[in-house]
Amino acid sequence: MDVTPVTHASLPVQQRAWETRERILAAAVSCLAEEGYAATTTSAIQARAEVSRGSILHQFPSRDDLLIAAVQHLAVQRTDEIDVRDTKGPETIDEAIDEIWLTYQGPLFLASVQLWAAAQHNRELADALRPREHELGHHIREVITRAFGSNAAHPAFADLVPILLSSMRGVAITYLFEPREHAHESHLAAWKRLAHAILDSGTGSNF
Repeated sequence: MDVTPVTHASLPVQQRAWETRERILAAAVSCLAEEGYAATTTSAIQARAEVSRGSILHQFPSRDDLLIAAVQHLAVQRTDEIDVRDTKGPETIDEAIDEIWLTYQGPLFLASVQLWAAAQHNRELADALRPREHELGHHIREVITRAFGSNAAHPAFADLVPILLSSMRGVAITYLFEPREHAHESHLAAWKRLAHAILDSGTGSNF
């Protein structure tokens, strides 16, 4: 993930502050994904973002506040990119499945897994993460609904989405110890067949 610092001193103060924040968040995600939760210290993030320690502490009172904000912020950006593409026209069922699967690839998902695992033994982190994850989940479901277009009106759509998300998440976790090409994932065709079997039916009676 590119966290090259911006050095345009002539930029307005507000814009410079925004770009500094973006670099900090991107650096936090990349560090979390590559080094793990324990190694992702404020100092490590500072070094990657090439900002002052004061710049970080001014916006984020604790390391966990920063890590949660980073993962949530970039996750919203990722789903919003899908949403922007959807405005060009409705996706086919297969295209929508491909888009969802893309969200379980790359450093953002790896960073999320690190946070989830750390929260298991860190009550404060879990308490802070839980409501933010619920909020993000709601946002993601809204984007997915728009990605499926008119297919989202199917009576069984609300049941299909959590099954797809849970299955994709579970499969993606196996990539942590068995790296392979996401595009060649054998489950991808099965997810598409399942979606077609449900959404191509008129009433969802085959579900």
